[in-house]
Amino acid sequence: MSENNKNGMVSLEAEDGSRLDFYVLEQTRFYGINYLLVTENAGDEDAEVYILKDLSEESSAEAVYEFVEDEEELDALAEVFGELLEDADIVD
Repeated sequence: MSENNKNGMVSLEAEDGSRLDFYVLEQTRFYGINYLLVTENAGDEDAEVYILKDLSEESSAEAVYEFVEDEEELDALAEVFGELLEDADIVD
């Protein structure tokens, strides 16, 4: 998936050509890789959040993201994002 980031939003183009829009809640760099914490509904406290991993080359003009699915990686990143967003509860 590729993205374009503007006004705190990220638009991803899926492999099937459909477009997914997410609000970026937070971003971090963890072990040299950029990650985004995103949601579809920024105003909803109970909205699901997703973690996207940047797979693009540093010299690339366009970022390429994939959803993080590995449980160990998700657990570690949930802890990192939880610390960054102290007043938000991130539940697996």
